[in-house]
Amino acid sequence: MSNVLDELQWRGLVSQTTDIEALREALENGPVTYYCGFDPTAPSLHHGHLVQLVVLKHLQQAGHRPIALVGGATGLIGDPRMSGERVLNSKEVVASWVERLRGQIERFLTFEGDNAAMMVNNLDWHAELSALDFLREVGKHYRLGTMLAKDTVARRLASDEGISFTEFSYQILQGMDYLELNRRYDCTLQTGGNDQWGNLLSGVELIRKSDRKSVHALTTPLITKADGTKFGKSEGGAVWLDPDMMSPYAFYQFWLNADDRDVVGWLKTFTFRTREEITELELSVQERPQAREAQRALAFDVTAMVHGARAAEQAVAASAALFGKGEFSELDLSTLNAITAELKHAEVRVGSSVVDALVEADLVQSKAAAKRAIAEGGASVNNSKVTDVDAVISPADVLHGTWVILRRGKKSLAAGRVTE
Repeated sequence: MSNVLDELQWRGLVSQTTDIEALREALENGPVTYYCGFDPTAPSLHHGHLVQLVVLKHLQQAGHRPIALVGGATGLIGDPRMSGERVLNSKEVVASWVERLRGQIERFLTFEGDNAAMMVNNLDWHAELSALDFLREVGKHYRLGTMLAKDTVARRLASDEGISFTEFSYQILQGMDYLELNRRYDCTLQTGGNDQWGNLLSGVELIRKSDRKSVHALTTPLITKADGTKFGKSEGGAVWLDPDMMSPYAFYQFWLNADDRDVVGWLKTFTFRTREEITELELSVQERPQAREAQRALAFDVTAMVHGARAAEQAVAASAALFGKGEFSELDLSTLNAITAELKHAEVRVGSSVVDALVEADLVQSKAAAKRAIAEGGASVNNSKVTDVDAVISPADVLHGTWVILRRGKKSLAAGRVTE
């Protein structure tokens, strides 16, 4: 417990705290019960939430007691954005998303032992509170001047669209969450992203005013990229943690494509590699950048943490196969589907010639060109070189009853979908 705050700081996971020395003392004398909230505003968590999950895990590994809060109540309201009111989702949709998020969060924490994690839903207490009790018991502790000064609120008020009372009240609900968890479980630390600082302080101040207690808040920096582009955007949009919304292969590729200027910082933030290991990988970036050892370590570790070691191994195997250094036959169907989604497609038949398949897949311009490619050793099916210009697609070539991977040269690939 004694060095966990130092560890978080070294990893770049500490931005603001209410009183860092008081927090350090509390963590050293722990265990501390702490929490982080996750609102179900989408059916999956994403890269931004991943930072908070890593913080929760670090603190639990250091002996402290985590509470993961899924906002079944706050998810019905929505944290104000810098621009535009959120669309309010139905209660049924939010409830279904609560369950999906719970399943994702559970993989990061341990629910057994002396510092077993807890999972809570703030709808359990918010749903029981009447409007009158809310105003009398909670609202009296809030001052409009403080609430209006919050960055997001101030910007929205200055805009043409303004802000609804619903979203304006969000910070009170989050403050109530901290108060409730403090009363129920003696929770004395809340963590969150730097954009949540005002909401975290809402709880700190509410506990101070209502119960005369001092508690802590800690935020992590918002992750940025060295080239100035927004972190966490893939070609398909956000980097989701749900495999149905972003395949483990695509997830792996996002991290594998990390810039040399970003990768060491991301290793510190998103993995649990030791200082010595990260120092060695940093040296490899400087001395052997073409090897991309740091990127491969980052991609594997984060993918294994989110999706499991098997999915990470499949992603590695898929990358090797795409570069002609592995076997497509070793990939499971979900991984194969993920990589074929990135390739041009063609329909092929069992028994049709490889020459026709290459033409159909637009890997060559003509049958004559296809025959030349085969004669020159530049064509393959599932990474097996084709040497006979009369070769046909056989049943054994069909992967998982659906795909044949065609290649012309080193870099031109296509996915042949087998039809009857």
